[in-house]
Amino acid sequence: MPDSSSIILASASPRRRELLAGLGVSFTVVVAQVTEHEDPATDPRVMVAHNAALKADWVAARQPAALVIGADTTVCVDGHALNKPTDLDDARAMLRRLSGRTHTVFTGIAVRRVADGLRRDAGVATEVTFKVLTPAVIEQYLSRVHVLDKAGAYAIQEHSELIVAQYNGSFTNIVGLPVETMKQILTECGVRG
Repeated sequence: MPDSSSIILASASPRRRELLAGLGVSFTVVVAQVTEHEDPATDPRVMVAHNAALKADWVAARQPAALVIGADTTVCVDGHALNKPTDLDDARAMLRRLSGRTHTVFTGIAVRRVADGLRRDAGVATEVTFKVLTPAVIEQYLSRVHVLDKAGAYAIQEHSELIVAQYNGSFTNIVGLPVETMKQILTECGVRG
């Protein structure tokens, strides 16, 4: 049996690192050198599952005894993914599009351990409803939160009082790693926090 205490997070996201650390497990970070699929016309559930698996598989192939966790998150509205904005104008456009509406945050999780063929995949969805955002509120939000590395151009954990009316489902999923689901998968894989 491989050493299940060796856990690797295949993600550059500081938010995922914080959330996984909150589960009380020891892990290292190895960023997968892959090109993520980000076509906004792709079904977002398929896209995040594909990207999570891409990251996990890349790292697991190089660390076969480790339990590798890959994850990917996107925001979906009108059947299209809103990935990370390319610049502040793109971020403004995304926030205008989300204003006063409900959208869905999808996260795909892929857990791999090559040594014993372990493979677990999960998908989590959370609905988020935005307040109606005036141009002034959008500018205020953008002045307070760095959004260029965040799907949908927002972070629910930062100044959400300006933009979010309510959400239904996992808060940590919106941040980038649904810890309830992650804990369940790790328990199934024999990892204790």
